[in-house]
Amino acid sequence: MMVRSLFPIAIFAGVSLVAAAPALADVKAGVDAWSRGDYTTAVGEWREPAEKGDADAQFNLGQAYKLGRGVKQDLARAEELFGKAAAHGHLQASDNYGLLLFQRGDHARAMPFINAAAGRGDPRAQYLLGLAHFNGDNVTKDWVRAYALVSLAQQAGLPQAASALAQMDQHIPIEQRQQSVILASHLAGEAEATRARQVTAADLASGTPRAVPGPAASMSASEGASPTAIPRMPSIASAEQALAEASRVAGTDSPGGAGADFTRPRVPVVTSVPRTATPMPDPTPVPAPATARPAPKPAPAPAPAPAPPAAKSGNWRVQLGAFGVPGNADALWNRVKGRPELSGHGKMLEPAGRLTKLQAGGFASRADAQAACSRLAAGGFDCLAVRK
Repeated sequence: MMVRSLFPIAIFAGVSLVAAAPALADVKAGVDAWSRGDYTTAVGEWREPAEKGDADAQFNLGQAYKLGRGVKQDLARAEELFGKAAAHGHLQASDNYGLLLFQRGDHARAMPFINAAAGRGDPRAQYLLGLAHFNGDNVTKDWVRAYALVSLAQQAGLPQAASALAQMDQHIPIEQRQQSVILASHLAGEAEATRARQVTAADLASGTPRAVPGPAASMSASEGASPTAIPRMPSIASAEQALAEASRVAGTDSPGGAGADFTRPRVPVVTSVPRTATPMPDPTPVPAPATARPAPKPAPAPAPAPAPPAAKSGNWRVQLGAFGVPGNADALWNRVKGRPELSGHGKMLEPAGRLTKLQAGGFASRADAQAACSRLAAGGFDCLAVRK
């Protein structure tokens, strides 16, 4: 099966700024000016410290060039500034640098930065890395990891991820999707630990404690958000903006498929083999020898039905609802029982006064139950992790 790679472009458009600390007065003054909407003054405050190598000033000035505020928009200059700040260990600049490299098509150089950002839980990077693993572009093809990464991006609220998962559902076997649920839980835990460790290392280097930026913070910042001294990832552009930008860059491709058309199969062109122009003489007919008619072969035995998934055990459950009419619990179970998150997890009906709770049991840990709930919630089902 051939799948076409997709490289969605406009997946970050928000702005967050940081004040250097111990703060150079110019950097802090620039952040204050930006907060007032005085972008020209802010840019003027950041130029000198950026030229002297201050990573926060370089990052903030890069944001101004990326957004075209206080200066003419210049993505090449923004990329240069993000690259300089990234070389000084600025995590947000590193993330933006990788995204800009990817945006202009330098995927091989971008991938180490994308991989590092995904390891810190950045949903934009998780989405791009997931597509790369799905297609095998500059990384190994790994559908379990691909589905897990795009699932995490979807859970963080990245709009393109939902349509990507819908396309992946058509190609990735259910067994691999089931494996991805557990992997996604592990990746989320590793990302949280990595973020905390790297921010702590930056604190020790600068002498200033900072809040740990998480995926939720990156989703909450809007393009018009006020700058703050607490580092936050830039927010993600709307799906409409992403489609429009993808159309501009891709050219002939329909923008309606941007974000999800990486699974569109290409139709191979078949070249016919030319026949010889010289006619061959008809051979003298030779009577065919008489042959015994072979005995009919018995019909093959039907393939055995696949064994049901083994029942899983554990003290944690996911609760899907509480119903005054027990039949409604059965109806909901019929809708969800085929989902990969619930494979091997048995249906449980728990009476609670006049209500009947619908649960699925056998989860080994709270993290496993919460991971299943996250995927169920993404599919439109209410869910709650509860202990037995």
